[in-house]
Amino acid sequence: MRVLFAGTPEVALPTLEALLASDHDVVGVLTRPDARRGRGRRLAASPVAQLAEQHEVPTLKPATLRDAEAHAALRELTADVAVVVAYGGMIPPDLLDTPPHGWINLHFSLLPAWRGAAPVQHAIMAGDDITGASTFRIEEGLDTGPVFGTLTERIRSDDTAGSLLQRLAEAGPTLVLATLDAIADRTATPVPQSPEGVSLAPRLRPEDARIDWSLPAAAIERRVRGTTPAPGAWTTTPDGARLKVGRVTAPEDPALPPGELSVTKDGVLVGTGSTPLALGEVAPAGRSWMAAADWARGARFEPSARLGGEAP
Repeated sequence: MRVLFAGTPEVALPTLEALLASDHDVVGVLTRPDARRGRGRRLAASPVAQLAEQHEVPTLKPATLRDAEAHAALRELTADVAVVVAYGGMIPPDLLDTPPHGWINLHFSLLPAWRGAAPVQHAIMAGDDITGASTFRIEEGLDTGPVFGTLTERIRSDDTAGSLLQRLAEAGPTLVLATLDAIADRTATPVPQSPEGVSLAPRLRPEDARIDWSLPAAAIERRVRGTTPAPGAWTTTPDGARLKVGRVTAPEDPALPPGELSVTKDGVLVGTGSTPLALGEVAPAGRSWMAAADWARGARFEPSARLGGEAP
């Protein structure tokens, strides 16, 4: 089939690579406009655009899909189907039927669970044991369309959102190709989503990654993993400065009041609503990641100092 691919970040690359190597014909790529990236904040094409250009695939980068010029450019490709993986923009209703077989989205959850922009992050924070990916036909509702197929993936105890998303991105192409082959063979049987088990996964804001030390240790640990690498877990130091927080662990130590620091020769403990957590690496404002013990020794906080006060 003639395939239009819509995607933007690195997690979309495995599927685009698989499509380019398949019997299907990638006739165009739709991606977000060039943006400022990296420390130098230089204008750069998205990872998907860079790969498409390497393969000399026509690449569209409209700021919006709601104008006549974008509609005309998409129709000129005469694609049979569109495949979407983390495109980062809404598909207007009047474009949904433009490819005869519609827009097929690879979504990183087992729908109807975790509809929305951050399914992997929310699955980890909720303490789910199993997640997966689904291919479904996009319709006007938020991730509500009928499902063509799924795959499952166990959430490991040390998974961050980044590591789990990468595994799902690498597993996803097999599911996408199977879906496209079934559509081409006219054997596809999309199944309407159940009204039961619906949960939402809205995009995470920096404030959503702030640690509430009054919560149980297990909930904090999951939030740290679920917001790593982005937007990145953080708290505030006793003097009110922001502190990025990396991996935390739960040693067998006596309870501490929520947020209270205990600096020992073995590391740094922080009190929670249950048992303390040990900090791994931290990044003070404007500085690189370092061992929490090195940070705490250099900061020289007063006894009973606490994390998590008012942010500046």
